[in-house]
Amino acid sequence: METQGERNPESNPAKAEAHIKSAQQILKALQEKIGEHPEIGAAITKLEMALNDLAIQTGGLL
Repeated sequence: METQGERNPESNPAKAEAHIKSAQQILKALQEKIGEHPEIGAAITKLEMALNDLAIQTGGLL
């Protein structure tokens, strides 16, 4: 059975983590500028969940 990395050698979990963390930082900065907003809070939560999913899929090797 092939692993996810074998199916797509171009995929890099570390890059995905970096993009997610960057987006999370941008959204948090935006939230600080405009104040609490439920949609921004939801976006941050979804990014954190995606990061956790990546960590699980890669066995914590992010």
